[in-house]
Amino acid sequence: MRGVVSSVALSLFLAVSAVIAAAPKVPSPEDAPHGIANQAAEPNPARAAQTGPVAVPEPTEKALRHAREGNWLWALDEIWGVLVPGTILLTGFSAKMRDLARRVGRNWYFTIVAYCSLYLLLTYAIDLPLSYFQGFVRPHAYGLSSQTLGKWAGDSVKGLCVRLVGAALLAWLPYLLVKKSPRRWWLWTSVLAIPLTAFILVISPVVIDPLFNKFGPMKDQALEQRILALAGRAGIEGARVFEVDKSADTNTVNAYVTGFGGSKRIVLWDTTIKKLEPDELLFVMGHEMGHYVLGHVAKSILFGAVLILGTLWAADRLQSGLIARYRERFGFTELADIASLPLVIVLTGVLVFAISPMATGYSRWQEHEADRFGLEITRNGHAAATAFVKLQQENLGVPRRGALYRIWRADHPLLGDRIDFCNDYHPWADGRPGKYEHLFK
Repeated sequence: MRGVVSSVALSLFLAVSAVIAAAPKVPSPEDAPHGIANQAAEPNPARAAQTGPVAVPEPTEKALRHAREGNWLWALDEIWGVLVPGTILLTGFSAKMRDLARRVGRNWYFTIVAYCSLYLLLTYAIDLPLSYFQGFVRPHAYGLSSQTLGKWAGDSVKGLCVRLVGAALLAWLPYLLVKKSPRRWWLWTSVLAIPLTAFILVISPVVIDPLFNKFGPMKDQALEQRILALAGRAGIEGARVFEVDKSADTNTVNAYVTGFGGSKRIVLWDTTIKKLEPDELLFVMGHEMGHYVLGHVAKSILFGAVLILGTLWAADRLQSGLIARYRERFGFTELADIASLPLVIVLTGVLVFAISPMATGYSRWQEHEADRFGLEITRNGHAAATAFVKLQQENLGVPRRGALYRIWRADHPLLGDRIDFCNDYHPWADGRPGKYEHLFK
């Protein structure tokens, strides 16, 4: 669920934002993954000695250097995300691309397709050096990536193709709403965001994700049976767990929930299976099952729609004054003109940055509750804590971060806080019921 709210809100006007977000990237080690697992919920005498609190490791100098560099790159990304479309807008180049798109497309729909294709190709070329550094050079420099240059380049081009197809299929929708309802387009676009996001979440695991990595059943059948038994206790019938060959891309570890409705699934990276013990993996699975049982995907879609509503309403209030004042420089006089796309991206980019603390705060709450669910169903806080320790070590994580990072960037609880919670949360040890135990079978 990482990035669903902010990514959709930022680029919904392009109507391909969630597709863009679906293109896989090497995960940032500062960001904790969606889950880390533990053992079956039944007591196991063999692990009785492993019950003490787990210390939060001090970060290595390498991890601290990576984190400091990541902060600067994050700031650059935020500025770059406004600077590039802002330059295209203020130079009048957007209007020139619109004129070319009209000559090529000839009608309204194909003009939008042609413009979006030109815009995506142009920004892809502009972003390529920075993308290459962040996605290939830097992860290799820190020993976090196993990806070949050919694989990185192929995935980059595939991601571009996915965005081009997504724009052709979907980008006309918000512009049609602006054309038909210039005063209420922001409301109807926000309503549209709910089924659109759900649709993209449904097709991404079966159509988009396999373009980049191989997904298949778990190779360790014994471990899979333990996971399915845990899913049965969580009340999840017909649970599907997939193993993905992320070792072709990265040395880091992760697991996540993806999809919606019939395509919902839990995905384990093969690196995670290799580097975590079975008890730790089962806590990861318990965490991911928590997302299922607690309905976090559907709740995130609705929460994202509310944020989109506020963002687009504010963008609508700002755009009219800007267009009236700078229409000669922009080269268009109304928002329904496809040349307005960079303006909308700039406005939504600034507004999404402003509301990011709400989005990240909501995501952290969900992840914390999924941690709680995983702890209650596995009752092995020690294995959960050691899993987070391994996450820190393998992903060059820093367990304690400053307020700026926590508020604006951390969509998961900080690793130190998660380890502390695993050490401290054990109501079953005192004979008290857990918050979610009534959901277990």
